[in-house]
Amino acid sequence: MAINWPRFAEVVRAHQRFLLVSHIRPDCDALGSELGMAGVLEAIGKNVRIVNGQATPPNLAFIDPTKRIGVIGQTVQPAELADRDLLMVLDTSAWAQLGPMSDFIRAFPGKKVVVDHHVSADDLGAEEFKNVEAEATGRLVVEAAEALGVALTPAMATPLFAAVATDTGWFRFSSATAGTYRVAAKLIDAGASPAAIYNALYEQDTLGRMRLRGVILARIATELDGRLAHTHVLKEDFTQTGSLPSDTEDVVNYALAIRGTQFAVIFVEQSGGGFKISFRSRSAVDCSKLAEKWGGGGHKAAAGAFVAGPLSEVQPLVLEAVSQAMS
Repeated sequence: MAINWPRFAEVVRAHQRFLLVSHIRPDCDALGSELGMAGVLEAIGKNVRIVNGQATPPNLAFIDPTKRIGVIGQTVQPAELADRDLLMVLDTSAWAQLGPMSDFIRAFPGKKVVVDHHVSADDLGAEEFKNVEAEATGRLVVEAAEALGVALTPAMATPLFAAVATDTGWFRFSSATAGTYRVAAKLIDAGASPAAIYNALYEQDTLGRMRLRGVILARIATELDGRLAHTHVLKEDFTQTGSLPSDTEDVVNYALAIRGTQFAVIFVEQSGGGFKISFRSRSAVDCSKLAEKWGGGGHKAAAGAFVAGPLSEVQPLVLEAVSQAMS
């Protein structure tokens, strides 16, 4: 699904003051794509601001060393963004994923575009530049740089490498292709250091994160003769272990690593109630289709959703849907 990059370049060149936005609970692909795109746009003389609905998680703060990513209603007020003439949503096409930025985006009077690789989508009232076969939105930003004639710099390459590397599970997921490695090589040539990025991502765990991981692993249970594995996190677990909600990122992959497991689910209780559900599959079951049952979305192999209610209701509801899909 090739993107019409000449059209993208035409839209970009017709505007001057950009606002970049991504999803709540931002990961490296969201943050790295925003920072990489900001660098690309600024290289051709554009004025760029980045504002998200939620703050950058502390464990990913390394990706934004100058702390340029703002948070709506906290470090940036909506009125401060009245001068923007193009709003670009990166790494999501779903209203539910935009959180506190949703109202601002709905009311935005200027041009809106989406740059994304997710299958699930809502009508954001934007012109879409999507490739659902791309392994990461970060890869699309690299292509955007090429379309705009921008040479990558170390400041662009570092967050973009983090975006591509994390969304492919450090190149171990089936989404990683020969093209992925060519993009990675291009980013390394431009100044990205895989060793430094890996260290920042995976070798700086807090004691609280490690303790939380132990709690999550101890709760893993299996169904369907081991083909389905699931676990959960409660609000009090964060307090008791001294961890943060962002410390649950990617922990579901440990459940999928169990021999014989084809599908994994983690239930993470949210501060306001209800559960964030993360799905992972290495079978024919499409995670995005399951997530859509509750207004979520994502990819075939990885997706997420939010389900209201206590664990005693949410867990059997979701596991029944997964079991039916796996039968």
